[in-house]
Amino acid sequence: MNRRNRRSSLGLDNVFYGWWLVGISGFTMSVATVPLFHAMSLWAVALEYQFHWTRTQLGFALAFTRVEGGVMGPVEGYLTDKVGTRRMVLVGLIILGIGFLLFGRVQNLWMFYAAYMVMALGQGLGSWLPMMTMLNHWFQRRRAIAIGWANVGSRVGALILVPAIAWAVDPTADRIGWSMTATIIGVFIIIVALPISRLIRNRPQDYGLRPDGDPPEPVGQPRPGQDRPEKAVALDFTASQALKTPAFWLISFGHGFTSMVILAIMAHLGLLMKDQGFEVQTTAWVVAAYTAVAMVFQLVGGYMGDRIPIRLALFLFTSIQAGAVLLLTFSNSLAMFYAFAVLFGIGFGGRNPLTVAIRGDYFGRASFGKIMGLSTVPMNLLLLISAPMTGYMRDVQGNYTDAFLLLAALNFLGGVLFLLARKPQLTGTDTGVSEPVSQAA
Repeated sequence: MNRRNRRSSLGLDNVFYGWWLVGISGFTMSVATVPLFHAMSLWAVALEYQFHWTRTQLGFALAFTRVEGGVMGPVEGYLTDKVGTRRMVLVGLIILGIGFLLFGRVQNLWMFYAAYMVMALGQGLGSWLPMMTMLNHWFQRRRAIAIGWANVGSRVGALILVPAIAWAVDPTADRIGWSMTATIIGVFIIIVALPISRLIRNRPQDYGLRPDGDPPEPVGQPRPGQDRPEKAVALDFTASQALKTPAFWLISFGHGFTSMVILAIMAHLGLLMKDQGFEVQTTAWVVAAYTAVAMVFQLVGGYMGDRIPIRLALFLFTSIQAGAVLLLTFSNSLAMFYAFAVLFGIGFGGRNPLTVAIRGDYFGRASFGKIMGLSTVPMNLLLLISAPMTGYMRDVQGNYTDAFLLLAALNFLGGVLFLLARKPQLTGTDTGVSEPVSQAA
């Protein structure tokens, strides 16, 4: 198939297909991450009601997902670069769906942990990392805003799914119940896995396109009096070169410290609000509130990341996120919880696309999947302790105050690490670095 036919087959005569992939990414992340992570505090309330597990035991479920991420992150990054996003999404979503079917059959704590591990494996293989790698291939100048729009799509899914799951699993009401809800989600994910994967395109170069929808490179001999066009050259880091830079480690630990509180909130917000006398449906509306605000600030963060130094934007939004955690620590009324939701939505939403975009900006596209996968190892080591530590401190002390104060301080430290992460430079003399843009993905 020639270049023009490939463009026509993708419907690219009018709309750059990368923007369609932004929407597909948002839908895929909604299906894969919202029921697993964003709704975790809802599952936790229902499971505590039925099985009477401690907060520490419930928190360990998300910790085990980070064990999977720490071990499999580099493998997921390598496989994404090797076989492409399309195959990863198909396999990952099927595994995720099977995990939810297992979750619906849980009868004891170890079955719960095993189901969450399977779900985390499927989510890791078929959602965030491969989707971010794909968008990094399709966008260069507009990378941050494209990732921002993809995350907006994910937040739309959260706005719909979190209140719906809360309604379904509410243990004080006689509705669908958590077990049947998990089963329905698993069946749905398996059904959509194949059609979603068929819409995915790994790289624009495979279809005669360039990142951002830029015009094709000139082909053939130049006209008289015209210089021969030169290929643009991209200096992309290999994974081993990225590992040797301070920026890689500052970004990885900065991402980890600023994500610890997010994981803790996903696991414990419903339980914290239950301690204050609020029902699970109220928790869902607070989650929906910060999700709605985050939707807007995904775009604000993406816009800023494309126009000011990305490390400065990250420091700003992560500092706002830390302030939100401080407010949550002392919240004792519904108004304060909603104020937390607004502030957290600004920080979390603005920060989210930038944590991915900074790696593309700093290290290029050629080995993005491998670099992203390797950077999840130190990040997941930090996330591993987040939810169980929070649950343990609450079990021992009877409240969440010290746990969230500590997380707020670590959150701010992560912002400082982002601020210190200056962009590394490669020179043309570095072995195996320079390659044409058309070959860089």
